[in-house]
Amino acid sequence: MLKEYTRETFLQQFRRRDFDDYPEELAAVRQILAAVREAGDEAVLAYTERFDQARLTALEVSAAEFAAAEAAVEPESKAILQQAAENIAAYHRRQLQQSWVEYGADGIILGQRITALDRVGAYVPGGAAAYPSSVLMTVVPARIAGVREVVMVTPPQADGSVNPYTLVAAGIAGVDAVYKCGGAQAIAALAYGTASIPRVDKIVGPGNLYVTLAKREVAGIVGIDMLAGPSEVVVVADETARADFVAADLLAQAEHDPLAAAYCVTTSARLAAELPAEVNRQCAALPRRTVIEQALRAQGALVTVENLSQALEIVNLLAPEHLELHLADPWSVMGSIRHAGAIFVGSFTPESLGDYWAGPNHVLPTAGAARFSSVLSVDDFCKRTSLLAYSPQALLKCAAAVEKLAAVEGLAAHGQAVTKRREFLAQEKAKHHPTN
Repeated sequence: MLKEYTRETFLQQFRRRDFDDYPEELAAVRQILAAVREAGDEAVLAYTERFDQARLTALEVSAAEFAAAEAAVEPESKAILQQAAENIAAYHRRQLQQSWVEYGADGIILGQRITALDRVGAYVPGGAAAYPSSVLMTVVPARIAGVREVVMVTPPQADGSVNPYTLVAAGIAGVDAVYKCGGAQAIAALAYGTASIPRVDKIVGPGNLYVTLAKREVAGIVGIDMLAGPSEVVVVADETARADFVAADLLAQAEHDPLAAAYCVTTSARLAAELPAEVNRQCAALPRRTVIEQALRAQGALVTVENLSQALEIVNLLAPEHLELHLADPWSVMGSIRHAGAIFVGSFTPESLGDYWAGPNHVLPTAGAARFSSVLSVDDFCKRTSLLAYSPQALLKCAAAVEKLAAVEGLAAHGQAVTKRREFLAQEKAKHHPTN
């Protein structure tokens, strides 16, 4: 299933998986956004019945539904979710920034205020699947940041319920309200507001193509975290790497969906010879075998290179969402890695740890976006406000410079705003200190 390449053939055929326009899907998304903006809950309910086959009378998850979910989830799973939430919270607390003020000469005060957003909407995939980890990864950092209100949207199951593990995770994370809707209609409801769903300041969380296109359309009306494309992993491996570990990690990535990408870049001829058969052997026993095979046939690659420098060249070209280093000395190459969403160091650090347990966020830039964007963090739920205060003396010292720059840009009123103050200060000085 893995296509085999040399460095040269891979580079010749490489094309970054950019986020395309998808004109047909975009047209459908725009229609949904317009309908929800116009009809609110009525449109959301209609689209939920159409796309999720769930006929609802109310969008918000009730207290009784939360209680039923608590009763349905076994204590061991609750404890695991609680510990995962604590791990995530502990990691994200380290990201908190402080406001600051600096006092300079002549009465100049400069600073920065850090304030949390008022209301955030977290999108969590759902329907037939359950993603409690996505609840924790999107909501816990928002709470750490100090967001006043966090609401969550997730597609319901066909019977109109939400998966109990998802609801238990929402309770642990501290969600204020959960609404049973997904897709572009959920993004529209969060962006515009409806009678049931409040308008938010920012939308975070990954979803399918329609969710991503909808987020792109409403960006600017609300904030968004990123445009999430199909998931991807690059495993860099040397002679010390175990074929069974590498194969397991490639398969774990490929089982996400048929568009997932899984690459192994290796300096080892031995591993390159063993890996294809090992991938096939493990895949045969997996429940999502069909999805995995589709993904690996379309986006699976085994690239053999001469040295680690060539391997890292490919890493920086791909800018992968997930990067695993199955190397004898993985820390020695860290300085050469410029672009990656998350780096998993050593053969005993599978991506699954990052997805569920370790603490760092699993909402990561995809499709090469790690070249310019970052993992979801506490910073995504805060905003920075500049502070500046000048005394009259400080203003006079720089007045001529500011007036000159305003003249250069042809903005006379900008210069006048300084000139008026300079003239006033000159008049005041003459009043209090008349010349003889």
